[in-house]
Amino acid sequence: MKKNLTLLLAAALVAVLAGCGKPAAPKLTFKNTDVTGLGYAREFALTDHTGHPRTLADYKGKLVLVFFGYTQCPDVCPTTMADMAQVMQEMGPQAEQVQVLFVTVDPERDTQQLLAQYVPAFDKRFVGLYGDAAATARVAKEFKVYYAKVEGETDSSYTVDHTAGTYVFDREGKIRLFVRHGEKPAAIAHDLKLLLS
Repeated sequence: MKKNLTLLLAAALVAVLAGCGKPAAPKLTFKNTDVTGLGYAREFALTDHTGHPRTLADYKGKLVLVFFGYTQCPDVCPTTMADMAQVMQEMGPQAEQVQVLFVTVDPERDTQQLLAQYVPAFDKRFVGLYGDAAATARVAKEFKVYYAKVEGETDSSYTVDHTAGTYVFDREGKIRLFVRHGEKPAAIAHDLKLLLS
């Protein structure tokens, strides 16, 4: 019995010592919602505001922030885009490793020309993306984004209710974070810097 106990203790000591010298992988503590491993938001095929076809793979090597909105949005969209511009300032030189993408959920009104004026007005590095109604629906479904037209007083004065959050992808193109609307730019920049470290 005593011999068995000694052998067990010796085996436990060997196991502990075998782990010595191997630092544990640091656990990243994000301020936003960690969605690593989610089985959606994997791809899109849209056109950018310069007329070039784009997919998520085009931005591999950078952190990619994807926000769904529309140019005539009265509040959430311009606020989010202004916050993202502030995030870029907070990032300093590391901002060159970050790509912000604005995907319109209003393809009826958000033409290439309008996106080309609106999106880079917040930061010249930002890219606007659009597709026809079918492509928009496909991408929204892939990202589990809700959007719905709300009729206005005239046919062209409608608004669009939509999911108000931003998806963050790492440099390998894997989804990592969901940023809720209204998150402070400093907290977003904190998490982006963690992903770049």
